[in-house]
Order: sequence, then structure tokens, then C-alpha cells
Amino acid sequence: MDKIGCGVIGAGTWGEAHARIFSSEPYSELIAVCDLVEEKARHLAQKYGAKRWYTDIEKLLKDPDIQAVGITTPDFAHREPFVAACQAGKDILVEKPLATNKEDLEAMKDAFQKSSSRVMVDFHTRWNPPIVIAKESIDKGELGELISMYYRLNDIVYVPTQMLSWAEKSSILWFLGSHTVDTLRFLSNSEITRVYSVSRSKVLVQKGINVPDIYQSILEFENGVIATIENNWIIPNTNPHWNDIKINILGSKGMINMDLTNNQAIERYLEDKSDHPDILIMPLIHGKASGFAHESIRDFVNRLYAKQEFIAGFEDGYRVSMVVFSLLSSAEKKIPQEVTYD
Repeated sequence: MDKIGCGVIGAGTWGEAHARIFSSEPYSELIAVCDLVEEKARHLAQKYGAKRWYTDIEKLLKDPDIQAVGITTPDFAHREPFVAACQAGKDILVEKPLATNKEDLEAMKDAFQKSSSRVMVDFHTRWNPPIVIAKESIDKGELGELISMYYRLNDIVYVPTQMLSWAEKSSILWFLGSHTVDTLRFLSNSEITRVYSVSRSKVLVQKGINVPDIYQSILEFENGVIATIENNWIIPNTNPHWNDIKINILGSKGMINMDLTNNQAIERYLEDKSDHPDILIMPLIHGKASGFAHESIRDFVNRLYAKQEFIAGFEDGYRVSMVVFSLLSSAEKKIPQEVTYD
């Protein structure tokens, strides 16, 4: 059985997730890792049995054993590797968001349209079991006609202050809001037509990080659904999990509630802390990568091998970015914004 030779561009947290799956799936093989910091590239390559490592994207893309790449660079740094991978004819799994400015987004769209590359955007919430179950219930008509949705997706303050050195070059709307927007599109089977967003900046500015703390937004959909979303990254670090996730979906015949932060399937109490260990996102079960954030990468490999359509393609990433641009504009101008996709 021929395997898909894979490379990983970016040796951070998500680069490791890509490397873990590419190196362990029966249809793929991890060939090389690339990072600007050679030690990081070497360490990740050796940890997961890659043959080579690089500090130059072009050298990785010229590697004859590589047919597909995972792009896991920071939010603002997707354009260069994406465009180069398209020009090299590689298939691509790119982390969200596609881009954080319109110039980069249009350059990526142009490169994609001129290429033969197959592209999946890693909106991994589409593989989250509670979300998928809700989606199936909606599609079966069990909730009746959708009326409204509420999605709260927040991060603890550790993320912008310690985990991300580049928080000022992104925002919580890019970092988590892109997931929020895509998930609501996925659930509603509809596109967003108008948005209104309000932001506030205080906590992070006082910590020397010049970026808004929070965005509260209202989204109107083509099919009439109204959604309210909350995205902030100033939740106290004592929260049981990195994320704070709550969802409500209301239909004319029923309703779904989710509390994906304070799940009580497992609670752990130790001498120095208490927490809720991860059982959904990226747990390792008997040494095997599990959870929906791994499952999306696995699905990329399987669908690429089987020549099947991706669950989240380039157009999904493009449309989500356009919605986020409108949300940012609305928060800046303090007025509602129509969403255009041209």
C-alpha cells in the first residue's frame, strides 16, 4: 500500500498534532518537519520518526517524497507557506484562520484557484461528537425550524499572556472566533449576511498586550437564524479547562444545550489542584491520538487517500475569514455590517 508522504510546516503545538497523526496513520508517512528554529524542527522530526527536517519552506516543498503538507504556523503567517505549497502542487491541511488581513486572503485564494492542490481547513470542531450529534438532530428536523443559537467559546488568560508570543498579531476573533463562526455555519446550513459586534480592551492592555479582551457579537443568517457569540481570552486560569464552552440551539420544536467545559464525566482532585481532564479534544488513549482535534487531521489523510471531498474546504475558510473581517469592522465602527463574500 502506497502511503501519502507528508510534511509539517511549523513545529509548535499544532505542528506536533499533525506530526503525531501523519506518523501513525496507515495511509500516511511523516517525511519532514520545517520550522524557522532548527532545534524545534529537529526535535519534532526525531520524536515522530521523520526522515528529515528543514528551516527553509522551499526545501521542504522540493522534497520529492512529500505529496501533502500541514501548515501550522501562527494565525498571521499562513500566506507564505500556503501560496508556496499551492505553487508546488502539494495538497494542504491548513490551520484556521486562513489569513488575518484581506491582502493575504486574496493572495491565498488566487494561488489556490491557479493550483491543482486539494485544501482542507482545520475547523476541527466539525468533528466534535456533541456538535456532530446536534447537527444530525437539526438535519433530521427534530428541532423543527431553527430560531436562534448561542455559542460561548473563550480561553483562559494564560493563552494570550504566556502560550502565544504573537497574541498582538491576532485576536480572540481569529484565534477562537473563526471556530465559532464556522461551527454556526455548519450547524445552520446557512451563510451569515449581517453582523454587529462590540469589543472591550482593558485586562490585556494592562498586562502590556495591546489587543481586545472580548467581543460580543450578533450574527444574522440567510435562513433567518439569529446567533449570539461570545469570544474572550481573559477567563481566570483557575477555570477547569483552557476553554470555556457553552452552546444553546433553539428550534421551533426543541432545544439543545451543551456545557463542554464543565463536563462531569471525570473530575480529578489532587493535593495542589482540581481539574477536568481532557476527554474530548486531544486525549491519548493507550498511547493512540484520540479526540476531535486529532480526528480532523486523521480525516484529512483518509479523505485525501480515498480521493473524497473534504468536510471543510478552502471556501469554508475563505467565507469564515470574510465574516470575521466584518465583525472586526463592526466593532471598530460601532455599527452593524453587511457581510460580502466577493
